[in-house]
Formats: sequence, C-alpha cells, structure tokens
Amino acid sequence: MDLTTLIYEVSDHVATVTLNRPEAMNSFNQTMCDEFSLVWKTIREDDDVHAVVLRAAGERAFCTGVDVKQGIDEHPNVWTQADPGERLSPKLNQVWKPVVCCVHGMAAGGAFYWINESDIVICSDDATFFDPHVSYGLTAALEPIGLARRVPLGEVLRIALLGLDERLSPERALQIGLVTEVVPREKLWDRGAELAQIIAAKPPAAIQGTVRAIWESLDSTRTQALRTGLSYTQLGNPLGRAQIDRSQVARREWTLR
Repeated sequence: MDLTTLIYEVSDHVATVTLNRPEAMNSFNQTMCDEFSLVWKTIREDDDVHAVVLRAAGERAFCTGVDVKQGIDEHPNVWTQADPGERLSPKLNQVWKPVVCCVHGMAAGGAFYWINESDIVICSDDATFFDPHVSYGLTAALEPIGLARRVPLGEVLRIALLGLDERLSPERALQIGLVTEVVPREKLWDRGAELAQIIAAKPPAAIQGTVRAIWESLDSTRTQALRTGLSYTQLGNPLGRAQIDRSQVARREWTLR
C-alpha cells in the first residue's frame, strides 16, 4: 500500500498501524480517512493478521481530532453527509480482529473514534483525554455517544460538557475504565506489542468470534445477545480442526516463567 498518513507493518500475525502526521499532532484529514478505510479492509481480509496494534508517531499527541486547517470532504447535501468514523473506526469497518490501542500525549475529539472501538486501550503516563467540541461552540455527539458504551454516563457528560476546561489524567482514565493499564511513555509501544502478540498466538477463529459476539451484543437485549452468543460459540469452535498449537503454548508458558 502506498500510504502517506499511516505506517502499516505486519509481523508474527500482528498488524501495526501508526498514525503518521506528527507535524499536525496526528489530526486526521481526508487522506487519512481514505487510507484507514483501505487499511481496515486489508486487515479484515488478510487471514495472516490475527491482532492489531494502533499507535501514533511523534511526542505530543496520539490524535487531536480532525485537521481544522485541511478539514475533510463533505457532500453539499446535509442528508448525504457521512460520519468520518465510518472510515476511521475498526468496528464500523467490520474488523473483528482485536485492536490494542496505545495512547500517548493528547487524545482529543475525533481520537475517540479509535479509542471507543478498540478492544484493549492502554496509555502512557503523559496521556490526557478531552473533547473540545463545546468550547468551540460545536455539539459533542458522535464521540461521546461511542464513549458511553465504555465508561459511566456521568463521566461521558463531564468530558463532553467541560470541553477544554478539564483534561482526564491517566490515573482517572484508569479509574473509570477508559484504559486498562498505564505504563511509562518509553514502554508504551513494547507493552502494546506484547499484548497483541499474546492474543495473536491464540486460535484466530475463537478470538475473532469472541470480539464480534461481545461487540454485537451491545446492540441487543440481554436475552437476544445470549441466544446469538450460542451461535457464535458453535461457529467459532468447528469440529475436526486443530485449534491450538501446543508447541507455541508451551513455548510461551516457558517464556513467562
């Protein structure tokens, strides 16, 4: 792929996607939206990819949302306009391979498109989270709606309504469940890769079925989700197929001792 805003690499069944616009604090423009759409399609269709690490280049920011200088293409008919998340977000692109998101520096506004839809989110000790929309007189809707699936409603409203006047610290992000781990900045990428490699070593059918079953259950009632979940367990555990390479498991267990 000929990419200009992203770096895409695959090694040992793990795809690493790096936002690569550090000069613009990794804000997304139309090119990045288009390139993410291509990258997610590639990941979805490439069975050699079992897990994904999502991270960002530079020192200052993971992402500060849309590039306000360049903007993104919008159809002149308001009823034809689409949410940029339809190109940026993994689950809206039907990617059921687990995504480990590594956040450092500022994560603002549209950065939540990725944070909201990642399966494991970790951050560095210099990370801050905020949504500036209302401070600029803009309605905060898409990102907070996605965030409400991850953290308590009161926390979502606080982030959305305080805008630029308050930034969520790594410690607070951990307390409310926005992230599951805080690590020193210099260890962030290594830790993200480690988590992804552990996941990628597991049977991919079971992993992808687990991700899809859990995410799709969010759109169902409890009873419907449980009934659908039974189908996923049947599809994700085909009879007559070796699901685990015991030599890899033994090697990993020995390494962890």
